[in-house]
Amino acid sequence: MLHSFTIALGVIALLGGLIALAFGGFPPAFIFLFWGVVLLIGTLFERYRYKPVETATPVGNWTRTPERFLDEHGRPITVWLDPATGERKYVAD
Repeated sequence: MLHSFTIALGVIALLGGLIALAFGGFPPAFIFLFWGVVLLIGTLFERYRYKPVETATPVGNWTRTPERFLDEHGRPITVWLDPATGERKYVAD
């Protein structure tokens, strides 16, 4: 929900900046364009930055850590660690 709202806000700011630029209002256009681009790039980049939550327990040399948290949907998540590489996996309980 917040993800969609932030994308919509970024698009509105970007369009507002383009409209202001078309009518010759450079200072407001720059501000709206800047924040529209920042919101869109930040929000879309966030989807690729964070690892997805898996549903199956990892197979191999993975160790369950005591680290647990609730995701944005309220599901409990357990963190698994591969001691050889330091890679972490997030698994829904």
